[in-house]
Amino acid sequence: MIKKEIPYFDLEKISNSGQCFRLARRGEERFALTAMGRYLEMEQRGAEVCFYCDRKEFEDIWETYFDLRADYKKIENCVDPDDAYLSRAVQCASGVRILRQELWETVVSFIISQQNHIPRIRKCVETLCRSYGEPRVNLWGETYFAFPGPERLAAVSEEELRRCNLGYRAKYIRKSAEMAVTGVVDLKRIAGLEYSAAKAELMKLCGVGIKVAECICLFALHHIEAFPVDTHIQDMLRENYPDGFPFERYQGIAGVMQQYAFYYELWGEKEILQERRTS
Repeated sequence: MIKKEIPYFDLEKISNSGQCFRLARRGEERFALTAMGRYLEMEQRGAEVCFYCDRKEFEDIWETYFDLRADYKKIENCVDPDDAYLSRAVQCASGVRILRQELWETVVSFIISQQNHIPRIRKCVETLCRSYGEPRVNLWGETYFAFPGPERLAAVSEEELRRCNLGYRAKYIRKSAEMAVTGVVDLKRIAGLEYSAAKAELMKLCGVGIKVAECICLFALHHIEAFPVDTHIQDMLRENYPDGFPFERYQGIAGVMQQYAFYYELWGEKEILQERRTS
């Protein structure tokens, strides 16, 4: 077990942020994550976080995955104090971090995310993993399922994928897996590209438009200048930034600001109501 004091880090907020779909609460203070072919359990009390893994796994995988080397205090302090909306969003979403997820899993997850909501995306992703992922055993002797790679999904028919409740997205996933396997789109090459080039290559995949490509760039490739615009962000921009979002001020970290705003749009009103009930 690795115990760390990590300020500006909140597992519950990260799990609800819409970045990843296999991180979930397992107890009052305990969370479970399946990612990078591994299973990890964590407990958080305030800023103290316990990672149930050995030091090598923590340093090789999870320290990078959770972006623990980045200074999120510095990022939050960049917010314009005169920007009332973004100041509220950051206060609400503080603790969210931009994850560094595995590329293929992020591609598939955000293809599934189209015209969808978080609980259903979680269910679809888990069904896909249980149906086609490699079964493995965690430290507690429980079976979990790794995310199926493109080779596995390319070998599955569209009809079989539809049984995972993927609907029209089954076609996109099947075709994108085939493109990755045959090298029409080289995922390893994309991982080394700059933001604009990576986005352009990702958009060659079946079912990957601008918004999904931006999400993949932000949540897998860690191009934190990416700024995905879905209906929540579109409405937020229209209401709060009619003259345009101040990208120049947040050059290089606009994606972090987008994630604070996205979380606030999803959960801000609920948190305000909860505070009123407990006050």
